[in-house]
Amino acid sequence: MRRVASVETPASLDIRPLDTVEAAFAASDVLSQVWGGDRTGMPANLLRALAHAGNYAYGVYDADRIVGASVAFFGPPDARTLHSHITGLLPAHRGHGEGRALKLHQRDWALAHGADRVTWTFDPLVARNAHFNIRVLGVRVVEYLVDHYGAMDDGVNRGDESDRLLVSWDLLAPPPQPGETVASVAVPRDIETIRRTTGDALVWRRRVREQMLAQFAAGLVVGGFDDEHGYLFVRP
Repeated sequence: MRRVASVETPASLDIRPLDTVEAAFAASDVLSQVWGGDRTGMPANLLRALAHAGNYAYGVYDADRIVGASVAFFGPPDARTLHSHITGLLPAHRGHGEGRALKLHQRDWALAHGADRVTWTFDPLVARNAHFNIRVLGVRVVEYLVDHYGAMDDGVNRGDESDRLLVSWDLLAPPPQPGETVASVAVPRDIETIRRTTGDALVWRRRVREQMLAQFAAGLVVGGFDDEHGYLFVRP
């Protein structure tokens, strides 16, 4: 089995199933806070339905206070895939190991339920997510999705276009070995601050989209991520 190194997490951290109505509403509320007040991203009734149908629905608790949540559902049975639709932590609980602990919990849950691959999407402009997904977890970038969700009216994405990278985390495969970098695509170090201040997020969006699509069209694939140079492209 493939392993990702564990990290120190607060002793009070607990990951629990969202298996009650009250837990579903609490998780929906905390995810709304993460996404700037949008309550449509994971409504409590949808979360409750997914959990009751046997999908992955877990909350991260600090003592008895929920501080994050993750919800995933199964893909086609023959694909043995769990698609992680939404994962979020309150800002004060990022960068301290909670996110990694949650993904490792999701990995172990997936394997225990017959899935050997987890997929999800993330915004290619968010450098910290690219670093975590590609460098820490070792996911493989599968596809660049242009404006994948259409217009989004939450506090994070409002006024931007919802481009996403689809990634695949192969749970039983060895970590991918980086090849020789032949091209790179830079992204801002902190797109969240740019969105709040300069208003240049859409400029970055279209620049990164054009450059990444050009590299994919040339037959290259993402082979890594560098905090200084951005996405590193290699020949497959």
